[in-house]
Amino acid sequence: MIKIYCVNTNTSKTFPEGTTLMEMLPEFEFEKPYPILCAKVNNVSQGLKYKAFNSRQVEFLDYTSYLGRSVYCNSLCFLLCKAAKDVFPDCRVVLRRPISKGYYCNIIKGDSSHITQEDLDRITSRMHQIVDADMPFRRHEVRTEEAVELFTDLGYEDKVKLLKTTGDVYVNYYTLDGTPDHYYEALLPSTGYLKLWNLTMYRDGLLLRVPDRHHPEELAPFCEQPKTFEVFSENLKWNRIMGLDNVGDVNLACQRGETGDLIKIAEALQEKKIVQIAEEIERRVNDPEKPVRLVLITGPSSSGKSTFCKRLSIQLKACGIRPVSFSTDDYFVNRLDTPRLPNGEFDFDNFETVDHRYLQSDVLKLLNGETVDVPEYNFVTGLREFNGKKLKIEPGSVLIIEGIHALNPRLTDQVDDDSKYRIFINTITSISLDDHNCIPTSDNRLLRRIVRDFNKGAFTARESIMHWPNVRRSEVKWIYPYQENADVLFNSAYLVEFAVLRAHAERILMTVPKNCPEYSEAHRLKKFLSYFTPVSDKDVPATSLLRSFIGGSSL
Repeated sequence: MIKIYCVNTNTSKTFPEGTTLMEMLPEFEFEKPYPILCAKVNNVSQGLKYKAFNSRQVEFLDYTSYLGRSVYCNSLCFLLCKAAKDVFPDCRVVLRRPISKGYYCNIIKGDSSHITQEDLDRITSRMHQIVDADMPFRRHEVRTEEAVELFTDLGYEDKVKLLKTTGDVYVNYYTLDGTPDHYYEALLPSTGYLKLWNLTMYRDGLLLRVPDRHHPEELAPFCEQPKTFEVFSENLKWNRIMGLDNVGDVNLACQRGETGDLIKIAEALQEKKIVQIAEEIERRVNDPEKPVRLVLITGPSSSGKSTFCKRLSIQLKACGIRPVSFSTDDYFVNRLDTPRLPNGEFDFDNFETVDHRYLQSDVLKLLNGETVDVPEYNFVTGLREFNGKKLKIEPGSVLIIEGIHALNPRLTDQVDDDSKYRIFINTITSISLDDHNCIPTSDNRLLRRIVRDFNKGAFTARESIMHWPNVRRSEVKWIYPYQENADVLFNSAYLVEFAVLRAHAERILMTVPKNCPEYSEAHRLKKFLSYFTPVSDKDVPATSLLRSFIGGSSL
């Protein structure tokens, strides 16, 4: 017999060796407002079919958890792929990325034509049939060579390239009614769990809509994101030009010694975009009727706002524009006046953390030609200080404000909208592990943050992971609502970034103790990074946005 400690009930029970989590669940009586989808076993994510042969700590999870949502969405993606293959055996299903609170995807039929509404109805009907049949997701662990042979026979070159380049001896794959597929995270026990979803036509593809994480009984509200989609499509175009559809392609390119060229191309594309933005600002500044006088730059945590601001300032100078800049961080209220979260901790991402009335007063003075004493926030003491920093906007100058709340209309509501130019920085990951495994944008930023915080001695990896859920909640509330209001969106991610980050992040993630809740996320990130061929950062220039996270920046 083995002893299982349940975190949900703070109790222990004994079970025969080999008992599955599904079999254990009824024995632990606790309130379950939503179905249990997976569990953390010794702080590692596992599917409900996991068999325990030794004593373990178990925490059961539903859709409101990030892990539970991931398990549900991955299983739903498999359901879509299975149904599409059943209806159109020769089709290719490509899940591009999360967007508009769902998953954007393309289904290309064997004759290279795209899906029609009639085709969509047939696929949807088949998906419902599979759900009603409650078919099991079966997990298989085999030698990598065997999996490669299987997917080669099926024509899944994306999976073949990925598995061949990981270097693993054994890999896992799943089958649904005899149809195999590969997912790097656990899946649900069966299709009967997939009660809520919707599939609809979206732009030139489809949108697979999923439940709202906070209200799993409802679909996440549709959120149109045309500018985000445009940026994603632009980067996807460049991926195709370079022949890099998925991570397997990137790994092979790195193994061929092409890393330096890929980095140079990525940096060149970003610099080209920054130049275009600078030239557009120059044109708008010189507009005789509605001149731009204020540039606002924002983005979520670890998107690269500060470094982007510095690079943009250089290009503006090259255009003959003198930038004058400061950060909203310098206008933080004193720490004791900072709003608090329900648990009593400081809510540093709240809009009221910024003394926006004082900031706007200074902005109006600057735009009026006055000299302003700009404060500097002391993050050690938690106090606003005045250290003699003075700013004045001269003719031919433009004021730049950078910070997480820069695009919030309340920050500059007394400034004419025509005199503003708004920039939103994000990390829009345009590459996928393979056709059926998207890479969440947030993973890119979380890894950046972990590496930066650790190297600067600000936070341990455990602390960075611990804070991340609050960061994400704040972003959804205070930052992302203004993304589509921007004049331009800038993508700070590039193709080989994860390969570069792997060498930095792996050793840092290993510092997270196994006995803490954050270990599950550290373990997931390590597994995710293992799919990338690690490369040196020697070719990353000192002016790169990535340098602000991995170190060695000259800006």
